[in-house]
Amino acid sequence: MQSPVTSKIEEIARRVAESEGMEIVEVEVKGGGNNRLVRISIDKPDGVTHGDCELVSHQVGTILDVEDVIPGGSYTLEVSSPGVERKLVKPQDYTRFAGKKAKITLREPIDQRLSFEGKLAGFEDGAIALETAPGQTLRVPFDNVQKANLKFEW
Repeated sequence: MQSPVTSKIEEIARRVAESEGMEIVEVEVKGGGNNRLVRISIDKPDGVTHGDCELVSHQVGTILDVEDVIPGGSYTLEVSSPGVERKLVKPQDYTRFAGKKAKITLREPIDQRLSFEGKLAGFEDGAIALETAPGQTLRVPFDNVQKANLKFEW
């Protein structure tokens, strides 16, 4: 469950990113007082550039300051791409990256296992399809996913 501050930051970041043809992958707020870190991960279909990060950082930072969103006003803002092993956060991530290798860690075990790797095969009816071996597809309820990310193949 997100804090009200994190939710407000995500709302602002989403408005800025979408107006520039980007998506927000994740917003994290860590620490407190003068050591608060606001981390925003952005993405777009053809990849994120340094200029994209700079643009979102400048626009979001200005809005956060003008609207006095962060209690105490002292924070470090970090905007970056999600990287090659990006987190899979939303149901649409599993459709977008179908065919890519992923690692999924579960809240509750399936077949006495909490971790699976395989090729994403989509998302349907609230469940992720993960091809764990040729011809073997595991269906994982989305709400049983503790964390998931793409796996870069060398």
